[in-house]
Amino acid sequence: MRPLRRTRPIALTLAILAGVFLQSSNASAGETREIVVAGGCFWCVEADFERVRGVKEAVSGYTGGTVANPTYKEVTRGGTGHFEAVKITYDSGTINRTQLYDLFFRSIDPTDAGGQFCDRGQSYATAIFVSNSAERAAAEKAKASAQAALGRKIVTPILDAKAFYDAEDYHQDYYKGTNRVLTRFGAIPQKEAYKRYRKGCGRDARIEQLWGSEAPFIGN
Repeated sequence: MRPLRRTRPIALTLAILAGVFLQSSNASAGETREIVVAGGCFWCVEADFERVRGVKEAVSGYTGGTVANPTYKEVTRGGTGHFEAVKITYDSGTINRTQLYDLFFRSIDPTDAGGQFCDRGQSYATAIFVSNSAERAAAEKAKASAQAALGRKIVTPILDAKAFYDAEDYHQDYYKGTNRVLTRFGAIPQKEAYKRYRKGCGRDARIEQLWGSEAPFIGN
């Protein structure tokens, strides 16, 4: 495998970030819309996109499979066909779906079909789920842009949407939770466990290696 490029044209990323992370006084409210993406650990995807201006809510859940109302254990054990996914609700007057998909591709390793980072298996694979032709066109555009930027084949599929099932309550906003959980580091708050998991799983290190200056959420 050839070495990954660390220096890339950053015009696209600067354009995206200027519009979605900085506050603006002239933004007008638009329609409330949704996209659904799978990017490995849903805690991380939720944490990333709840930072984005124009995103109203990000909900962790399961989709893509055949089992109704699955549990976390069932999904991660395999056999349900579900992905760990996140439903992102946003204001279309502040950010559009193509911008969100651009950010999504730069927050994952879209060259890995076997999972994401330390989490392996189909339930941790990446995907975009679309409900109509407009969503599919935006997703295809973002995928082509990401592939051109990387110069490598992107394996993230664009799939027809299926029923989305919210994950258990304890998974929602896990990255900022204060309840203590038992880990190999002892009993620590959820938000601290999340930070240690994200670092230990190598998510940010791999994304920075892959995307360099185009990675928008490093250390989130």
